[in-house]
Amino acid sequence: MLDVLVFFSHDILFHFREAEAYKEQGNAFYAKKDYNEAYNYYTKAIDTCPSNASYYGNRAATLMMLGKYREALGDAQHSVRMDDTFVRGHLREGKCHLSLGNAMAASRCFQRVLELDHKNAQAQQELNNSRTVLEYEKIAEADFEKRDFRKVVFCMDRALEFAPACHRFKILKAECLALLGRYPEAQSVASDILRIDSTNADALYVRGLCLYYEDCIEKAVQFFIQALKMAPDHDKACLACRSPFAMTVGMLSIIPGSTLQSKDGDSSRSSTPATAPPHVLAELVALELEKIKREEGRKRNSVTTMNAKALKAKKDDGNKAFKEGNYKLAFELYTEALAIDPNNRKTNAKLYCNRGTVNSKLRKLDEAIEDCTCAIKLDDTYIKAYLRRAQCYMDTEQYEDAVRDYEKVYQTEKTKEHKQLLKNAQVELKKSKRKDYYKILDRHSGASAEIQKEEEKKFKEVGEAFTILSDPKKKARYDSGQDLEEDGMNMGDFDANNIFKAFFGGPGGFSFEASGPGNFFFQFG
Repeated sequence: MLDVLVFFSHDILFHFREAEAYKEQGNAFYAKKDYNEAYNYYTKAIDTCPSNASYYGNRAATLMMLGKYREALGDAQHSVRMDDTFVRGHLREGKCHLSLGNAMAASRCFQRVLELDHKNAQAQQELNNSRTVLEYEKIAEADFEKRDFRKVVFCMDRALEFAPACHRFKILKAECLALLGRYPEAQSVASDILRIDSTNADALYVRGLCLYYEDCIEKAVQFFIQALKMAPDHDKACLACRSPFAMTVGMLSIIPGSTLQSKDGDSSRSSTPATAPPHVLAELVALELEKIKREEGRKRNSVTTMNAKALKAKKDDGNKAFKEGNYKLAFELYTEALAIDPNNRKTNAKLYCNRGTVNSKLRKLDEAIEDCTCAIKLDDTYIKAYLRRAQCYMDTEQYEDAVRDYEKVYQTEKTKEHKQLLKNAQVELKKSKRKDYYKILDRHSGASAEIQKEEEKKFKEVGEAFTILSDPKKKARYDSGQDLEEDGMNMGDFDANNIFKAFFGGPGGFSFEASGPGNFFFQFG
């Protein structure tokens, strides 16, 4: 029996030394930042001697450096289960929890470290970081309810500095970016998550949300349906795809305690079996109560929901009515479509522009300009709205505004057509700033015979005045008070063309004929 014990002692010692050798090699690669090789050697050490907590702790540290926080969390938790006094194991578990966004669990780990070593400065700093993340979460949740999406993005950016692997924070940030109209940024965040986890329902939902707000409704529906396949209990995707023919996009907050939140504080699919243990069922009840609370909050804040299929159908009906020349019906349909979802900036910009086109057809040019302006406020890159508004400005002789819009269009798209439109507007603007001789001479067209006679009398008097005052001799006699008619001067004979040469630089296409002293008429050339 003693020989057997000695044999086993030698065997254990041999394996321990072999495991330690693997660990030392792992440490060497870790120091060189070759984390993949370090991982391999720590794994060999664990396989050789699986009862050593430090080996799991070292592999957890390596996995953290590789950004594999969830796997690292498993190793760190295993190490402290083997040795509850393993300080570095608790530290690494806390760091993993914090990186994954579960600041509450991280706080418990760091507090345990401080119980073991109350002077541990790293644990105290990480505990402060955890509390900071919890505070940002709280602020973000309140600001989302207030629809202050910019502040939510700010809070999530700050929280992600401490929790870089938290999908939940990234999803909330991406959703708010989408609601702010910053679709490329939102798409980028969601795509980064899907590259890591192609089945992430929240990321699929955000992709669909961005497509919806970019007026790609059919593609959006596909993403919402895919999200439901990955997570049938996904609140928002359920609202988005309530039926195959209609969807409603609800603006719900992704907050701690949702049914999509795992114990590690990140989003995942629900996979709880029907025969779950009592403590799991209790947790599910608590989660359902939280969901009801969020639903009530959503109703209190009157968060907008909409029917995307109805929006598309209404827009298409308006387009059809417009093509058929039924402008009144088209106006009504576009107006109804605009009331469906005020948050859909891209689609609403097109609807405003379409309604502006209808108003221009109805010769309601001021209303058309107003609609185009609304479209541009929603999408300042929408060339069609600028072109439509510029034409309305031309039709209402607001040439400066027309030139400004055409300049914007030409700066964006330098085509021959846009260049010609700009040139035409510039010509009309130049013409509008000079005297309109046609209006000066045609000011009594359409007037009664009596008014025309009075106007001609005034014109005759102007001619007489010019005849006298333009002749130095006559002017001198007139100024001295002499009666010019007694001196044989005929006041009725004058050449109206001379007047135009003096006042306008030439007759400019007009001719005048006299039928007798004081009697004349003019005609356009």
